[in-house]
Amino acid sequence: MMGGVGSRFGADCPKQFVEIKGKPLFSYILEKLNNNTLVSGVVIICHESWVKFVQNYCGSKFWKLISVVSGGDSRSESVLNGLRELRKIAKDDDVVLIHDVTHPHLDETKLPELIKKVHETGASTLCSCIYDTCYIKDEDNNISNVIDRKTLAVGASPECFRFGLIYSIYNEATEEELKKMTSAGATFLSKGLKMATVESRLLNLKITYQEDMDLFKALIDDYYYKK
Repeated sequence: MMGGVGSRFGADCPKQFVEIKGKPLFSYILEKLNNNTLVSGVVIICHESWVKFVQNYCGSKFWKLISVVSGGDSRSESVLNGLRELRKIAKDDDVVLIHDVTHPHLDETKLPELIKKVHETGASTLCSCIYDTCYIKDEDNNISNVIDRKTLAVGASPECFRFGLIYSIYNEATEEELKKMTSAGATFLSKGLKMATVESRLLNLKITYQEDMDLFKALIDDYYYKK
């Protein structure tokens, strides 16, 4: 998933195309997926203005790339476009991983467990636990209570699903429902379905602002993509 325009990031181009050490940001996670033996194919969903760029960049070096498709007017429409592309080849019991380029890293050590959980429950997501004290604020921004942090988890990428389940949810959704959907996981849970979690100890960096990109640059060689 890389169909956004990066309005909060403030660069001359969407953040997924910003060059990091001579390569566009999106290529880092694509290389990880391309080289992972558990991944059989990849569909990229990007803004229609950048489809040709991505196709030309990928060329023949990413042999697991199935296709590059245009995103929709919302995140959920983009997910649906990708699922419809996969519908051409995917079976209902296949596992689909939905990965956001804003998380330009992959905890490969956890992929086997994520896929195992999908076969058991229908869905799973990578997450990080919270170790700091968590508060509830009132309308005056004063602390009103403390949340038991053991009950909290922060979502990471990828979110994983049995293909037939997630495809039917998106494909049968109305246009209004698609506009209201936030994440695939939240949508899945809204249907009363069960979603397992797999904890990752990898720093769950999400690139939203320039400061996040600066942190990724500092960690890329010695942490996320050790050589």
